[in-house]
Amino acid sequence: MKTRYPYPMLNPPAFRWQRPDPLPADPKVHEWIESLDEEKAKEMDWTGVDATLLGVPLSRSSISASGASENPDALRRAWKSFTTYNLEEEVDLTSLRVIDLGDVKQHVTDIPACHRNITEAMVAMRSHHPHTLPLVMGGDHSITAMLVKGWKQAHPDERIGILQLDTHFDLRSLEDFGPTNGTPIRNLIESGIIRGEDVCNIGLHGFFNARSLKEYADQTGVHYVTLKKARKRGVDVVIREALSRLKQQVDTIYLTVDMDVLDIGLGPGAPAATPGGMRTDELFEAVRIAGTHPQVKAMDLVCLDPLRDVREATVKAGVHVMLSFLTGLVQRKTA
Repeated sequence: MKTRYPYPMLNPPAFRWQRPDPLPADPKVHEWIESLDEEKAKEMDWTGVDATLLGVPLSRSSISASGASENPDALRRAWKSFTTYNLEEEVDLTSLRVIDLGDVKQHVTDIPACHRNITEAMVAMRSHHPHTLPLVMGGDHSITAMLVKGWKQAHPDERIGILQLDTHFDLRSLEDFGPTNGTPIRNLIESGIIRGEDVCNIGLHGFFNARSLKEYADQTGVHYVTLKKARKRGVDVVIREALSRLKQQVDTIYLTVDMDVLDIGLGPGAPAATPGGMRTDELFEAVRIAGTHPQVKAMDLVCLDPLRDVREATVKAGVHVMLSFLTGLVQRKTA
């Protein structure tokens, strides 16, 4: 059934490719993904749509200088380098219908207004086409708290869990830092949106988290696995265990991927990337596995600054992360 679909908090995609009709036999990603233009937005049948992409070009709420606001546009431009066929999994993504909704409107100086728009965008997605899976292109990590708050507003009776792939806890004090990229998980816990015990963080390593943050994690029941421990048992095994654990506790699992989980040599475009992080193959497999799980109902990719990147290494890794997750979604639907 066609419904009115106003999105006052969104702008059209800042960059879009012309989509051929019909698609070629072996399409590239930029030919496959549809853009939501003004006419489509007014009235559209969403029945056959599987996933919706949303850009959130916000990085003014980052503790350190970041150009992550440029990431949605950079990802869109980099799609041209990828086909829709995943050779390793023998999966073609064209079995999915994916629509790029555009970007959440941002204010030049008013970060709370930006955050409100982000929350409203998630509420709108869940209200107008709740069967589709939101895949969000950030932006800094502050957006995760706003997106999850929007989900909770749309689904007040659901218990939400977080699967977080990150170098950091993101549990810094809101009193000291405010709603920034260093505080989203604490923001959600202290606002009562989620429970600490419903957070699984995988990828922490090295000298990049204060003792006080570990103590806060322990006090609030946050479940976490350092990268060293995950590698000893297998990152894929630990991801499956985390999903199984969350499945017993929550209705919805929200996947958030901070690109600084990658080793700095592999993700130079992530402002807070560090030595000793994940390899790209580990991250791609982790998100693919998450994509196969029926309770993983939303995903975001954050903290990727194309202005710092080297030969698009991190941007292309970001596209690969998104496509790996969608590969898992295809496998979920065909299982």
